[in-house]
Amino acid sequence: MAKALFLDRDGTLILDKHYLADLEARGIPVVPCTFIERGSASTLPELIEASGWGEAIIKPCVSGAARHTYRVNRENAAKIGPIVRDLLANESLILQPFMRDILDRGEDTLMVLNGRYTHAVRKVVKAGDFRVQDDFGGKVGPHEPTAEQIELAERAMAVCDPAPAYGRVDMVRDNEGRLAVMELELIEPELWLRTHPAAALPLAEAIATEVKAT
Repeated sequence: MAKALFLDRDGTLILDKHYLADLEARGIPVVPCTFIERGSASTLPELIEASGWGEAIIKPCVSGAARHTYRVNRENAAKIGPIVRDLLANESLILQPFMRDILDRGEDTLMVLNGRYTHAVRKVVKAGDFRVQDDFGGKVGPHEPTAEQIELAERAMAVCDPAPAYGRVDMVRDNEGRLAVMELELIEPELWLRTHPAAALPLAEAIATEVKAT
């Protein structure tokens, strides 16, 4: 499943993680990204060396549930390299520095409905893993976001064109301690309404508003 719905300059729907470059261009801090386009002959060791990141995450630009998501470094690049080569034959990939905050505190997810923050959760990894998805043992718990997190979540949704009726913003502290958006989830997103039932009303209102506008 693609991670976000975005419109590029000519109005074409974008259904992959290239939208992160659009967010950054619009002033939203995002986890740094290097895109490796389909058909590239670059090898994983070359990509890691060129990035200057001691450790990184590589994954498809269109993906969900951590499909083909790998934590890579100079030591394991040769082993994972053939997988990356095979993936590049059919799809584009994204390389990002590994965010240590994922292991220390986890990933914070803020829900934004009708342009306003409603509630948040924190996703934490299973000991010994780096993926927050429950498929890999990750856990979800309540989270009280800071004012800075709320402002970033609402601003990230507001710069999308068109502005989404609802969605969520996944964020972490980067390796310099600054807030950065990891992803927007706008296509059939998990909104964790079971942890905050009161958010069902603004969600219904957002959908009703969209329906009336069509």
